[in-house]
Amino acid sequence: MALALLFIILFALLIAGAPVAVALGVASLTYTLIEGVPSMVVLHRMVGGIDSFPLIAVPFFIMAGHLMNTSGITTKIFTFSRAAVGWMHGGLGHVNVGASVIFAGMSGAAVADAGGLGNIEIKAMREAGYDTDFSVGITAASSTIGPIIPPSLPLVVYGVIADTSIGRLFAAGLIPGLLMAFSLMIMVAYYSRIRKYPRDDRFRFDVFFRTLWAALLPLLTPVIIVGGILFGIFTPTESAIAAVAYALFLGLFVYRTLDWRRVLRVSMDTVETTASVMMIVATSTIFAWILTANQVAEVFASGLLDLTENKTAILLLMMLIVLVIGCFMETIAAITILTPVLLPVALSVGVDPVHFGIILILNLMIGLLTPPVGMVLYVLSKVSAVPFERCVVATAPFLIPLISVLLLLTFVPELTLWLPSLIYK
Repeated sequence: MALALLFIILFALLIAGAPVAVALGVASLTYTLIEGVPSMVVLHRMVGGIDSFPLIAVPFFIMAGHLMNTSGITTKIFTFSRAAVGWMHGGLGHVNVGASVIFAGMSGAAVADAGGLGNIEIKAMREAGYDTDFSVGITAASSTIGPIIPPSLPLVVYGVIADTSIGRLFAAGLIPGLLMAFSLMIMVAYYSRIRKYPRDDRFRFDVFFRTLWAALLPLLTPVIIVGGILFGIFTPTESAIAAVAYALFLGLFVYRTLDWRRVLRVSMDTVETTASVMMIVATSTIFAWILTANQVAEVFASGLLDLTENKTAILLLMMLIVLVIGCFMETIAAITILTPVLLPVALSVGVDPVHFGIILILNLMIGLLTPPVGMVLYVLSKVSAVPFERCVVATAPFLIPLISVLLLLTFVPELTLWLPSLIYK
């Protein structure tokens, strides 16, 4: 009875529009009151859920993304990408994807990509004669690359909850992220041919090297982060601190586009975002503990295995569940709720936890492009002044390459696991 009430309250609050942390907290606390769980145990579980060294990376990756946007580094990235691939058919569409790949190595968050690069990209594409729908659609789709290519905020949270190496997760995300970019560029090429979108000027080596030189220091950010992890200079958690220090160095002393007032404002924004993430993690810890105590994961796994023991069918069912939930729930909240339930099922059919983490995050990234939640769509609707409903329609065709990559990664695990197995022998 109490367990049923837990889910009824949770979904009722979510449907009513309550914040996810509030919905999880109220539902979980109601259950503990009915079951007579001491309040100190609840508080201990909440504090224990966020008392994790890897979670220190969360505020620093958030701050690094804010600093990159505020200091104007995103403009340099876009200009370099334009010089590198703008000469192709539908050049600015390819630039859009390329800039997202580069920015992914700095921020690790789709919303930061959409908010930072999105305004620059859509404005440039409109001025060059591209359809607004196409501009918004490719900008939304390319922003989902951010949390797959390392560093990645969602992968840090998944690694903590699943007790899986964050370094291996970061390594596993590189090839899938590049596959996403390649698939989106194929889509851009297709649209460019049938709609006859323009190229930029022909490729010029002098422009390429000039913009490369201007963007060289920002381009070193992912090299510093990923290289530092691979060579053992710092841990994935410490790499987030290195990213913030480097972003501050560029903004304050190299480009001089930051001042301490802006740094303070960025810090306040970071505190606000981090607080919401940590509240979700803390309340979801109680929720996950209740599920574990009631063996919900085991019952769910048993139910799926009773339906079929076929690995392919089980993976498809789980991906469908994640896809549906991703349409209604924010990414971090979905990770914290779904991982304790679905990971045991994945392990029972022989799926590596690193592989499962990548396909889970990619699936949830697709959820960022679908209503009713669709955080990326809301951000782009704001920065582009395009109605939300129109953003949904504009993005829909670009779900095809993303879902195709998701299916490919799901059933060809070597694409995900080859690089971590090579690096972490």
